[in-house]
Amino acid sequence: MRHGKKFNHLGRKKGHRDALLKNLAGSLIEHKRINTTVAKAKALRVFVEPLITKSKSNTTHSRRNVFRKLQSKDAVNELFSTVATKVADRPGGYTRIIKTGFRKGDGAEMAMIELVDFNDTLLTSTGSTKGAKKTRRSRRRSSQNTPPVVTNEEE
Repeated sequence: MRHGKKFNHLGRKKGHRDALLKNLAGSLIEHKRINTTVAKAKALRVFVEPLITKSKSNTTHSRRNVFRKLQSKDAVNELFSTVATKVADRPGGYTRIIKTGFRKGDGAEMAMIELVDFNDTLLTSTGSTKGAKKTRRSRRRSSQNTPPVVTNEEE
């Protein structure tokens, strides 16, 4: 039965699970993208998205609440300075999980979890196509550009 099972326990006791999520969240905030298993990525998304939401209001109270979860001054400073300014206008959905295949050793399904606003390749490719107006190009030549054909029929 699954009574009272609201989240994935990840096969760990509470203290180990809290430490794991704390370390994964710190790494995600620092590096903006990490590779892990799909189960850990989904658990991390539930853990880190409320912290990013709290970082939008840069108050002492929100900093203390976030520090209570992360326990890393560097991660908190990075979150409130760099990450919060980029996600200020986003109403949620700060992370993206991309499945990358299966791990060779044990066959665990792997995924890459990243912060959405920090993927430079995706931002530049979508940003340029939205703003640029595409022109239609025809394959046939226009009659104005072709030189006149001269025939020697008088010979």
